[in-house]
Amino acid sequence: MSKSGRRARVLVVGSANMDLVARCAALPQPGETVLARTFGATPGGKGANQAIAVARSGLAHCVFLGAVGADDHGEHLRDVLRRDGVDTGLLREVSGAPSGTALITVDPAGANTIVVVPGANGHLRDLSAAELAGAAECAVVLAQLEIPVRTVHAAFAAARESGRALTILNAAPVRPLDAELLAVTDLLVVNEIEAAAIAGREPHDVGRDASAAFAQCEKLLESAPRVALTLGEQGVCYASRDGARYQIPAARARAVDTTAAGDTFTGVLAACLAAGRPIEHALKYACAAASLAVERPGAIVSIPTAAEIAERHAAVYAYSGGDNTPASTEQETRR
Repeated sequence: MSKSGRRARVLVVGSANMDLVARCAALPQPGETVLARTFGATPGGKGANQAIAVARSGLAHCVFLGAVGADDHGEHLRDVLRRDGVDTGLLREVSGAPSGTALITVDPAGANTIVVVPGANGHLRDLSAAELAGAAECAVVLAQLEIPVRTVHAAFAAARESGRALTILNAAPVRPLDAELLAVTDLLVVNEIEAAAIAGREPHDVGRDASAAFAQCEKLLESAPRVALTLGEQGVCYASRDGARYQIPAARARAVDTTAAGDTFTGVLAACLAAGRPIEHALKYACAAASLAVERPGAIVSIPTAAEIAERHAAVYAYSGGDNTPASTEQETRR
């Protein structure tokens, strides 16, 4: 909350898709055909997911900058965002291109594979003066990579020029990142696969080894001043160039579908930081939100409400009215 009593603003620059979800007994291997148990279409897209996570957190007002097609999917996506209180004044409608689509398979353990067809998202280019002004007016500008990289760079550059906005890049899906984009990125949020791609290394399972996770973070600090490395059921590691180091354990959850868990984490983290909450608290709050998302099927429909997040956070991370975590469940190191 700002000093004026108004909620801080988060601008999410990203994709909006319709998710076509097939639930299978096992994920298909290359060359294999499997039969789905169920099939459904639900709204999603990394940008839309993260925007709704911001809005549902109750901590910040969210503005969404994206693009949809002039089709039924586009109309539905716009309505879904609006119902959650997301400002869609900067959501473009692109003629001649369909709304983005994601093809998702999910197994009984909640693991998934995702193929994204960008559609209108790929036409989100050449930001207008009004759109750039929107980036400059927000406390946080959050983006992902399901839209053109140069669009993300333009939004981040405008935010950096304002001197007020924190820029957060969720570098997903994996794409080559140039030095110009990283130079205007304040906080990099990645999983193990994305971290390895940016660092130029083979992906390894670092989640169970704190020293390996922090070593990965150290490598990423060459690219951005702050890094949050998400480790699924092992939680998150955070490091910054000023010496802060946190390893936050995940809240226990019974995973049903991990489709929007990372987006939930990132959106709630952005909202917390926009609201001025300390990074340690923000990481715990985002982990609490992600643990709720994996317990429900679907993307946007799985994102928890403010009350649910607060309850899970209090149950897992807080005691005696504070935000302290018992030493047995958290490790913190500082240089």
